[in-house]
Amino acid sequence: MTSGRIVFLNGTSSSGKSSIARELLDILDDGVFFHLAVDGFNAMRTKRELDPGELDAALRRTRMGFHRSIAAMADAGNDLVVDHVLSEPWRLLDCLAVLRPENVLFVGVHCPPQELARREKARGDRPSGLAEHQFDLVHTHGDYDVECDTSTARPRECAQRIKEALAHAPRPTAFSRLRERHLPELSGATGAVGEGRPTPP
Repeated sequence: MTSGRIVFLNGTSSSGKSSIARELLDILDDGVFFHLAVDGFNAMRTKRELDPGELDAALRRTRMGFHRSIAAMADAGNDLVVDHVLSEPWRLLDCLAVLRPENVLFVGVHCPPQELARREKARGDRPSGLAEHQFDLVHTHGDYDVECDTSTARPRECAQRIKEALAHAPRPTAFSRLRERHLPELSGATGAVGEGRPTPP
């Protein structure tokens, strides 16, 4: 079975990832793509209030489960558009460990702080300052296959650029380069689910 392709969108909250994902599902016409968003996994959690320690543990398990769900869907042959916020270093390391790096098109979704704050206020469904807190964290790894700025390009334009990049995916991919840099012990591994990869710290 051929593993599916993964368009992996990374950016802060309110940066425009979900809007780009919707446009991608509309214009990607060479396969059947599914949009997997970390917010969707968060929304499935019980609504009862959790103390800080319990919440942190639940969120970590949620992220780890999300990453493995991405891998399982792709390994079953599904093409995916993933919407994530890599605001903690271990999240990227875990993704590098569990996903097939050669199948991932890594997309940096950028937006300046002032516009993020405006969008956050307009949405009214995010804690104030969340995007600002994430701003200096999500792109620290410094390596992408393609990047876009949603303050200067509309979601459709960003999606079109990503579609073109997907058709001419670079080799090695950004995920392959990052895995070589951060997880050299896994270099050359395919990254399929269930191969006994290490759990991140």
